[in-house]
Amino acid sequence: FWPMAAPGKVAAFRLPPLPTIGEIIKLYRLKAQKELSQNFLLDLRLTDKIVKQAGELKNAHVCEVGPGPGGITRSILSTGVEHLLLIEKDARFIPGLQMLSEAAPGKVRIVHGDILTYKMEKAFPKHLKKDWEDEPPDIHIIGNLPFSVSTPLIIKWLENVSKKDGPFSYGRTQMTLTFQKEVGERLTANPGGSQRSRLSIMAQHLCTVENCFVIPGQAFVPKPEVDVAVVHFTPLVQPKIEQPFELVEKVVRSVFQFRRKYCFRGIETLFPESGRLERAEQLMMTANVDPTLRPFQLSMSQFRNLCDTYRKMCDEDPSLFEFNYREELRQKKRARNLLKRTSQPEDTEEEDQL
Repeated sequence: FWPMAAPGKVAAFRLPPLPTIGEIIKLYRLKAQKELSQNFLLDLRLTDKIVKQAGELKNAHVCEVGPGPGGITRSILSTGVEHLLLIEKDARFIPGLQMLSEAAPGKVRIVHGDILTYKMEKAFPKHLKKDWEDEPPDIHIIGNLPFSVSTPLIIKWLENVSKKDGPFSYGRTQMTLTFQKEVGERLTANPGGSQRSRLSIMAQHLCTVENCFVIPGQAFVPKPEVDVAVVHFTPLVQPKIEQPFELVEKVVRSVFQFRRKYCFRGIETLFPESGRLERAEQLMMTANVDPTLRPFQLSMSQFRNLCDTYRKMCDEDPSLFEFNYREELRQKKRARNLLKRTSQPEDTEEEDQL
């Protein structure tokens, strides 16, 4: 495989001739595992297009998540990166990736591990660190993520953005990732849109989120039942809601718990049964939010007002943040079941046998 240089430019780095991705899949008898929601992208024009969304990668440090047989890996290497860290959970792909590593001496490090537990704050050289207010560091995260891990992983990384730790201990590290088309639409949905969701608020209050383009499902092997969106994230210097991640997540999750009902219904679940109605009304009134709006109609500034007001209420009553609506429901259910058992007359031995 020889990456072509753009007209008038000299390629900074060229991989030597290598087997195609399809040949590597055959050579190592690689088969996508459905239970891991694996899908291979063999078209190098598309992998080039994904990598292009990350921006200028010449002399950059890149972490690729779940490289699999190495299609995107080749496209990243052909941009002339300084160093490429590959994190792959599935041991079957390691030999094919080692072949790529040998073709680019000194540029590639392969980690056989799980991205959900890998310590990203030690992944890159310390000299790359930048202040949060500066331009993003010369570090990029790129990945064609398995559908099963994409949503929990982006939530984890958004929490890292909020706390400026993990891969964001280096500054405002940019990410270019793939998601199911529907998830991509949720990440970028505007107020009033049918896809507006908890994910929309959590992502957009912390990052500039861009839905770059959609890859049709038939481009993958095996073909998934859905199309795939490529989404680019750049953390914001100033989050739109300046409250702890856990508090924002709790408020947003509660509001969207009853997506089709008035937002007041979800807001109620932030409070214990005793005084629930009055405190929910107090929150909505102080935050100046119309209780008859649906959750997906609320703007970012309205969510900010709700979070700021809820924070003040939690400061006044520290036990409030610990309150868990679902746990309250579970306890009520247990109490009802216990009441049923104790109120039933004791059965005779004969009735038990019957």
